Amino acid sequence: MAKLTIDGIEVEVPNGSTVIQACEAAGVEIPRFCYHERLSIAGNCRMCLVEIEKMPPKPVASCGQPVADGMVVHTDSEMVRKGRRGVMEFLLINHPLDCPICDQGGECDLQDEAVAYGRDHSRYEDGKRSVAQPDWGPLVKTTMTRCIHCTRCIRFTTEVAGVAELGATQRGEETKVGTYVQKALTSELSGNIIDLCPVGALTSKPYAFTARPWELRKTDSIDVLDALGSNIRIDARGAEVLRILPRINDDVNEEWLGDKSRFSVDGLKRRRLDRPWIRENGKLRPASWEEAFAAIAAKVKATSPAKMGALAGDLADVESMLALKGFFAGLGSKNIDCRIDGSNFDTSKRAFYLFNTTVAGIEDADALLIIGSNPRHEAPVLNARIRKRWLAGGFKIGMIGNVADLTYKFDHLGEGPEAIQALLNGSHAFADVLKNAARPMVILGAGALAGPEGGGVHAAAWKLAAQFNMLTPEWHGFNLLHHAASRVGALDLGFLPVEGALDAKAMLSGAADVLWLLGADAEAVRGIPANTFVIYQGHHGDAGAARADVILPGAAYTEKDGTYVNTEGRVQQGYAAVKPPGDAREDWRILRAISAYLGHALPYDNLEQLRDYLKAEYSVFGEEFRRFAGTDAAGPAGASATGSTIFRPLLPNYYQTDVISRSSPTMAACVAAHYPALAEAAE
Repeated sequence: MAKLTIDGIEVEVPNGSTVIQACEAAGVEIPRFCYHERLSIAGNCRMCLVEIEKMPPKPVASCGQPVADGMVVHTDSEMVRKGRRGVMEFLLINHPLDCPICDQGGECDLQDEAVAYGRDHSRYEDGKRSVAQPDWGPLVKTTMTRCIHCTRCIRFTTEVAGVAELGATQRGEETKVGTYVQKALTSELSGNIIDLCPVGALTSKPYAFTARPWELRKTDSIDVLDALGSNIRIDARGAEVLRILPRINDDVNEEWLGDKSRFSVDGLKRRRLDRPWIRENGKLRPASWEEAFAAIAAKVKATSPAKMGALAGDLADVESMLALKGFFAGLGSKNIDCRIDGSNFDTSKRAFYLFNTTVAGIEDADALLIIGSNPRHEAPVLNARIRKRWLAGGFKIGMIGNVADLTYKFDHLGEGPEAIQALLNGSHAFADVLKNAARPMVILGAGALAGPEGGGVHAAAWKLAAQFNMLTPEWHGFNLLHHAASRVGALDLGFLPVEGALDAKAMLSGAADVLWLLGADAEAVRGIPANTFVIYQGHHGDAGAARADVILPGAAYTEKDGTYVNTEGRVQQGYAAVKPPGDAREDWRILRAISAYLGHALPYDNLEQLRDYLKAEYSVFGEEFRRFAGTDAAGPAGASATGSTIFRPLLPNYYQTDVISRSSPTMAACVAAHYPALAEAAE
């Protein structure tokens, strides 16, 4: 540890730290444009100048200066003030005076630091530089005349996102930041460069000229468009959600957010269900809540409980699934399931279906085996964490399944169960990598678990973990990467059929005469037989609503307080930013109302009572999150994985995986830009 003095404050920081980090530890603010704690040091902007005693008498860029024991630093001397004013004056020489029309206005680092550290006048009278505005695709709007060449966007796409598409060309005043050839950015994390840009050169194209930050009502919540559970902030004005931004949580998403989660916000106001509907004579007509409940009650009372089933969709919150489970228990039916994707594996222990290493724990691993997963599409922020560990070195990665374009190098071991068996019997060279690793980990994807062999693949993956030192008191290397935000919460609730009850496949095949779909919008619901009475409860007019006989309008995740459990088992709370449209209601309230209508009222009347009941019945929702130890080596039930099945990821493309993103024009534009064949097929 090095001890140094900053403006009279003595501070102790680890050796190898920079002066700007020591200043932050001392609580001293240092202005900066190019420096970012999660990116490499560039030293471009020179705004972070400080004066250091016993060094040459000139200002020093604190971002690139290592600390030394006994160092004395001054951050507000006359030399430092003059240096910062000069730097700011040079930065503003070519910067256009378009703050009134810039979307960055009101939350711009350049504005703030020009006021705090710049001059009160300008001495520049000549014309300003003009730069062409390149097209980087449907998400990021460029106004490169404002660019100050901090290179944050270049460093992010290269280092964090792993897609080296941006760079600086030419020199001096002719320097330009952009793609080397005219093309759309292909990274699933490209929206983060908007947050990183300190001057408004990069802004959100869908959000352009929409609102000012002081007009927005800000609500902390949780993203549900993948299973990572990224922490987000929802910005709304009136009854409309206008944008979604990431919140910092080093244990989950650091400060990054996937493009689908950020930009599909326009899908929240399109194809919405805002009133109940009933199908009569083959056509849906608007109805009142009373009419919808009466139609459901008449059909339910005429149907045996053994012929009724319920399916929970990928975006459902825990409260809604608990209410649906309780509602069907009151009706006498045990036909409930959450596995619309057809996955089939042992869920008798929580460790069997969690990302046990934890997201942050990836940085402690020294070897990785990916089975039947494409983390870049299923959880791009988690994929960035894998890349971060890979860049640190000493981290070999093997992959079994379809070859994917990931952002790190890996060894392709095979495409199906035979590669797992080769590792188990030691005939593949990668078995030695796992054997010699101190903290190896395996990531099992949902694509490997879909279908009849899912249980066997699950058991074989656990056997791999047990055989290769992944289950120890200090380390749990078995990880299941879900892609549905509701899945872990549903499994924690036991939203599964008991022995002898109907599973999702049977219900969708017509074994149930009455089928309740709680946001279940997967393509599989289109194949429900015509004689099945379908009740769809959800917020978008997608596949489930198109097949329904009765539609009950629910609330989207931005319109309700809800509990979600991410893929690592972390219980998190989302909060309502706006109210549901029209007659739509929170899903648990709908189920509470229909249960009372049918004479089996659920034992809670408000959200507080529901959550008390939830914690009393399922203790995991009241416990503090912790990493599991891998001491229990007893594996899941399942036949040995055999055959030549190819593990294929379940998501055909990253941008349209749920009802919200499928309703988003912005996501449709991304599909057209990156998956033209899929866009043509949709037309």
